[in-house]
Amino acid sequence: MTGAVAGAQPPRGRPSAPRSTGQGFGRLLVTVYGILAFAALGRSGYELATKFSEAPVAYSLSAFSAVVYVVATIALARGRGAWRAVAWVAVSIEAVGVLTVGALSLASPDVFGESTVWSGFGQGYGYIPLVLPFAGLWWLLRTRARSAAPSAGDPGRPRPA
Repeated sequence: MTGAVAGAQPPRGRPSAPRSTGQGFGRLLVTVYGILAFAALGRSGYELATKFSEAPVAYSLSAFSAVVYVVATIALARGRGAWRAVAWVAVSIEAVGVLTVGALSLASPDVFGESTVWSGFGQGYGYIPLVLPFAGLWWLLRTRARSAAPSAGDPGRPRPA
């Protein structure tokens, strides 16, 4: 039986495949995303159903953030192939959204009429919406494929003259 040794490096000249984003620390990340997705879906569903006319922009933003969290949760849980690209897009949108809405809501508190998931940089959710996309982006970078190029400390690498 020939199997890969855990932690072994790929043969020289071959790039390694990206690791799944849903393993290791990724399981915790997916769990937190799932909880936030559930909370945002519940909040936005209630707001859209009962108070939409009071602050349509704020409640639509909450619904949008909920969709982003659901997509990010699924994409990070799947973690390979095209799902990695979906995760990059979803987590990037989340980062831009929380920074933009957070800044606008602090600069002008009444700009949205009511608070959203991303208002005050996620203050109503313990700032998790602010931290989570950057943890997600870090994890996507950390689990990316490694290049086939030898490292500086690699004995097979030619030394400069």
